[in-house]
Amino acid sequence: MPMQPWFSDAKLGIFIHYGIYAVDGVPESWSFYSGKVPHEQYMRQLDGFTASKYDPKAWAELFARVGARYAVLTARHHDGVALWDTAHGDLNVVRHTPAGRDLLSGYAEALREHGLKVGLYYSHSDWNHPDYASTVHTDPPNEEVVGNRYASAAPGKEDPEAWARFLAYRNAQVGELVERFCPDLLWFDGEWERSEQQWKMRELSEEILAGNPDTVLNARMLSYGDYATPEQGVPLRAPDGPWELCLTVNDSWGYQHHDNNHKSVRQLVRYFTETIGTGGNLLLDVGPMEDGTIPAEQVERLEGLGRWIDRHRGAVYGTVAGLPAGHHYGPSTLSADRRTLYLICFDTPRESIALRGLRTPVKRVSVVGPGTGLGHRIIGGLGEVPGVLWIDAPTDADVDEYATVLAVELDGELDLYRGTGRD
Repeated sequence: MPMQPWFSDAKLGIFIHYGIYAVDGVPESWSFYSGKVPHEQYMRQLDGFTASKYDPKAWAELFARVGARYAVLTARHHDGVALWDTAHGDLNVVRHTPAGRDLLSGYAEALREHGLKVGLYYSHSDWNHPDYASTVHTDPPNEEVVGNRYASAAPGKEDPEAWARFLAYRNAQVGELVERFCPDLLWFDGEWERSEQQWKMRELSEEILAGNPDTVLNARMLSYGDYATPEQGVPLRAPDGPWELCLTVNDSWGYQHHDNNHKSVRQLVRYFTETIGTGGNLLLDVGPMEDGTIPAEQVERLEGLGRWIDRHRGAVYGTVAGLPAGHHYGPSTLSADRRTLYLICFDTPRESIALRGLRTPVKRVSVVGPGTGLGHRIIGGLGEVPGVLWIDAPTDADVDEYATVLAVELDGELDLYRGTGRD
């Protein structure tokens, strides 16, 4: 199936890691898997998960206001605790927590009311399911996958029938998500613990697309994913095809009381523009507290990023990846018709901004937001090698607090010189 066109122009999505791990503020699922927290203690968090202030309409309003076009909520993490009243498996917040209700229906409805695409995260693995640790990866990526009792069967203890039961359970839960919530995007995880053949990814993909052929699948469906999902760091070379960077606001995916190492708004603007400048989306993660409220520090940063996006909408939406490295010191985007370049300047420009290798004549240069025109001239060049376009620096009044954007309007489609110069 061709990639859904909404995805590549979304630019910003919100990732939401919400689950019982927010009660004690421990790493989601990993804390018992790694032995940091005893399993029994981790599971006691079920008793404290209230979702008492969970307001998906407020979430959706916030996400839409900051310029996001989609969101992805952890329907079930590696701990196996489902956020909806699944008929497959007993472990869910409806039956076993004070929250006592399905948390996905209101989320999906609220997002759609605000025009956002609905994403659901689902882990292939389930470290609490009795049939999960019943086999071993045929080509394990590391010793932990083989040796962890939550992940794999002990030597000589493999049980093919149990593994078949687990796959039936996983497929049934995914089928529920597709049928009941019709997600626009399914964001899978946990794929590293088995091979593609063991997961039966082809069959799962076919079942999902039979239920909703427009569903977008991330790369953790392996050969059957639609786009790449690098994590926590902007790639130095953009992946081939559609992609998104998933990134935390602080250092944690879920809510952790002690983690106050929040990225600044300026840093988030840099991550965002570097990502969209090479053709990706930023999937920015927040970790709600157990009651369902998003921490104020994270809301503040989302709103700061959102205000920057709103001031520079033309340089964000309806654009594609901009210039290759070397033409401009900073990220850039290009309008879909390839006739306007948007140059992003992180630091306050001094005297002039240089644009190298541009063959297309320039009609006008202006500061995005205030619209102030800027003088510009070409200096140098020889034969087929174009001169450098020097753009006058904007005045202090036109410089943005986080990143200033210049619109370079071209007299024709973008044409770049990529050669090595005259011999």
